[in-house]
Amino acid sequence: MTPPEEYRVKLDVFEGPLDLLLYLIRKEEVDIYDIPIERITTQYMSYLDLMRMLDLNIAGEFIVMAATLMMIKSRMLLPVEERTAEEEEEEGDPRWDLVRQLVEYKKFKDAAIHLQGLEELQENVFIRTGEGVELGAQPDVALQDVSIFDLIAAFNDALSKVQKEELREIFAERFTVGEKIDHLLALMERAEKISLTDLFRGMKSRHEVVCTFLAVLELMRLKHIRAAQDEPYGPIQLKRVTEE
Repeated sequence: MTPPEEYRVKLDVFEGPLDLLLYLIRKEEVDIYDIPIERITTQYMSYLDLMRMLDLNIAGEFIVMAATLMMIKSRMLLPVEERTAEEEEEEGDPRWDLVRQLVEYKKFKDAAIHLQGLEELQENVFIRTGEGVELGAQPDVALQDVSIFDLIAAFNDALSKVQKEELREIFAERFTVGEKIDHLLALMERAEKISLTDLFRGMKSRHEVVCTFLAVLELMRLKHIRAAQDEPYGPIQLKRVTEE
């Protein structure tokens, strides 16, 4: 299934294949130095299929990483006795180059997150220039912004609940992304936040789920709403972004 022809969502900032692998490793709670390559490859390909379905702007690196994972998987499935001496000498553990990339990337990403945290902390430091300085409302620090992969996981969960109802698709009411954007904005006017699970609940067709998800992504891109969760991989809340 492809997204509605009249609408395409292009995200300005999109995380890369190493981000997706790190996300899957954390979610599955596996050792980065001992990656279960078959399981991770299967999940990676599943996410790639979902991104293609939504026609997100998938960079070529995602395809290259998919090929790399498939190659590593095939080499690990090859019995040791069938490998040549040269292959053994060159390869060692076929996963090692990937592990090294992930570890180095994670170091830089963690450092960037730390520096961003220091920058945000510094923004809340005010030099005393007089009496009676009033501070604005403090931001909600309990909720953490979610990654695009958290959103795709929630989308897949909603999609799976209507996968077996394909006959309804024929008779389903047709929706557009524009209509869903208007509907979501109206909902957010009445409520400060709404659960993404509640938003998908009761939908009868994959077409409606896809339109709704694309509407969420577009409103996030336009900074009208933000998606957050109070714990890793927890329920996702959509919050209205209010002007300062």
